[in-house]
Amino acid sequence: MYYEVAIVTGGASGIGKEICLYLAGKGVKVIIADLNYEKAKEVEDIIIKAGGEGRAMKTDVSESPEVEAMIKETYEQYKRLDLLVNNAGISINGEFQDMDLAGWEKIFSVNFMGVLYGTYYVYPIMMKQGYGQIVNVSSLAGLMPGGLMTSYSASKHSVVGFTLSLRAEAKQYGIKVNALCPGFLETPIHDVTPNVSEYLNSEKNKRTANKYPTAKDVIKPMMRGIERNRAIIIAPYKHKVYWWLYRMFPALIPVMWGKIIRYLKK
Repeated sequence: MYYEVAIVTGGASGIGKEICLYLAGKGVKVIIADLNYEKAKEVEDIIIKAGGEGRAMKTDVSESPEVEAMIKETYEQYKRLDLLVNNAGISINGEFQDMDLAGWEKIFSVNFMGVLYGTYYVYPIMMKQGYGQIVNVSSLAGLMPGGLMTSYSASKHSVVGFTLSLRAEAKQYGIKVNALCPGFLETPIHDVTPNVSEYLNSEKNKRTANKYPTAKDVIKPMMRGIERNRAIIIAPYKHKVYWWLYRMFPALIPVMWGKIIRYLKK
C-alpha cells in the first residue's frame, strides 16, 4: 500500500471506523474526521494504543469552511495527502409524502455536499502532488432504486454520478477516484435513522438486529477494491447480484419494493 496520510470523514463509527483501523494497521497516518468528536477520540485512542498514528478532528462535512480547514490543517502538518475517503452520511426512512423539504436539504447537505466539499478542497492539493486517491462512499442504493428512502437513494445516486464523471477527468492528473457502494450492512446509522412514516415504527416492522454483515466483516474486500482502483466497489460481493438483477430487469426492483411497502402497511 502506498498511502502515507489519509483522511476519513465519518470515521468515528461504522464503515468509516473500520477503514480508519485498517489503514492505521498498515502504517498509514489517519485523520478521523467526524462531527462526534468524542467517538472520534475513541478511535484515535485505539489506533495509538495499537502503535499507529491517528488524530481525531471535529468536522461537520455539511459546512464548507470546516471541511476546508480540516483538509488545510492536515496538509500543512504532513505536507502530503494520499487518500481522502468521503464517508460521512445520514439517512431518513419513509415515504416521500411524509418527508419535508428540511429533511431533503439535510440529507443532501451531508451525503452529497459533504462529498463535494471534501473533493473540492483536496483536488488542487492532489493535482499539485501529481497523485492521490478520492473514495466517495455511496451505497447499493446509489446504483439501484429503493422504496422508503427516496432522499437517501437520490443523494447516493448523485454521489455515484459525480464520482464516475470526475474519475474520467482526474486520471490525467494522477488522481484515482472511486465509488464505494456497500450493500446491506449492520452499522450504527440504522440506530439513529428516523422513520417519518409512522407505520415503520410498529413492532412488526422494527428492524431485526444482526440481520446483515457488519462493516468489519467486509472491510478486506472493500479495501481490496480501493487498492485496486476499481471504479465501483460493492461489498459484500454477493450483493452484486441485486445490481446485476436491476441492470437486466430495471422494472423488477420497483415492483418488488411496491410489494414490500404494501406488506409493511398492513
